[in-house]
Amino acid sequence: MVHSKTNCPARINVVINADSSCVISKITLEHNHTLSPYKSRFFSCNRVIDTSIKRRLDLNDRAGIRLNKSFNSIVVEADGYENLTFGEKDARNYIEKARRLRLGEGDGEAICNYFREMQERNGNFFYAIDLDDDFRLRNVFWADARSRAAYECFGDVITFDSTYLTNKYDMPFAPFVGVNHHGQSILLGCGLLSTEDTESFAWLFRNWLSCMSDRAPKAIITDQDKAMQNAIARVFPNTRHRWCLWHITKKIPKKLRSYGEYHSMKSVMMDAIYESLTEIEFEEKWKRMIACYALENNQWLSGLYEERHKWIPAYVKDTFWAGMSTTQRSESMNAFFDGYVNSKTSLKQFVEQYESAIKNKAEKEAELDYKSFNSVIPCISRYAFEKQFQDVYTITKFREFQVELKELLHCETSLLSSTGKRENKREGLPQNSIAD
Repeated sequence: MVHSKTNCPARINVVINADSSCVISKITLEHNHTLSPYKSRFFSCNRVIDTSIKRRLDLNDRAGIRLNKSFNSIVVEADGYENLTFGEKDARNYIEKARRLRLGEGDGEAICNYFREMQERNGNFFYAIDLDDDFRLRNVFWADARSRAAYECFGDVITFDSTYLTNKYDMPFAPFVGVNHHGQSILLGCGLLSTEDTESFAWLFRNWLSCMSDRAPKAIITDQDKAMQNAIARVFPNTRHRWCLWHITKKIPKKLRSYGEYHSMKSVMMDAIYESLTEIEFEEKWKRMIACYALENNQWLSGLYEERHKWIPAYVKDTFWAGMSTTQRSESMNAFFDGYVNSKTSLKQFVEQYESAIKNKAEKEAELDYKSFNSVIPCISRYAFEKQFQDVYTITKFREFQVELKELLHCETSLLSSTGKRENKREGLPQNSIAD
């Protein structure tokens, strides 16, 4: 409880009678402090946002206009803060409460019915629903039995992206995506969020972790969203977090085009990013670039350098990433759903089409499984290790291996040093030679 600092005696006492009528019993008008009428708007009883302002705040929020800009425009229109009956915090509280899954008629009930039906069919279907104080749907998460089983085999590395449905449905669709033995994107659970803040992401990550038997992924790829980053640190403290390289490099024109030597600067930066084999090599190239183009005061580049361990290939190559460096898997999964939903699809229709989309994805995986078990890609070399990979790899992965092998065949190797070397008596080559 907050008490008055001055113990001001000014007050109005009211007595409520048995018949619910009110009688003023005492009035004290004297104050023991200087009066400041213009501060009366700070009392909670006086902080009111009228309907027209609420609608304006809501529309601006849907249009992606930041709250501080919306509030500042209202201040200007009112000709000053003192002419408003609410503050920026009140506006922010209203928007946070209004940011709920914007459901069409029957959508909330349809989602709950769908989840119950799926769980009745298969006890391994998992779902979680987050309600606000008024018992309205705020966030949802679900994962079918196939997704949970796939995570057991392909859960080392996941990508997470929440941009797909933001513009279409006023809510982010947030899929957890991995890659299977055919190089296909696979869905490992997904959610619908009312807002993209740290608490919503943390709620989603906690439920996904619970769904996956509390086994966190070894690595995760996301964009640079700060709220997402905070939630990952909170829920997956031991998971290696990598930023999507594509999301960073696509910002280069916007951030650096104003410089006169932009084209040469971009070329040098891309060389430092992609051609540095070691951390030391990157450091040298980056520092030369900063000095050469006088970029010491560029805050964007300074921020990227501070977080270089999260996105520069030379810094993250010590971790298994399943061939991924971007959130393209999440984006391709989003594109997969495009065949089943469109801009006019309601949330109710979305959850109904979700199952059809997943079944289609499973059918394509089954087709590739069949091809891998019933056909063989010929070897391109005489090396025994290629035959070994031919026996255990799927067709897709074996073809990827052969691309690397073709490059290897054109390499000439020489022995720089060895420890405990023994000669191959048959061919006069080191025992660990590729010829073995």
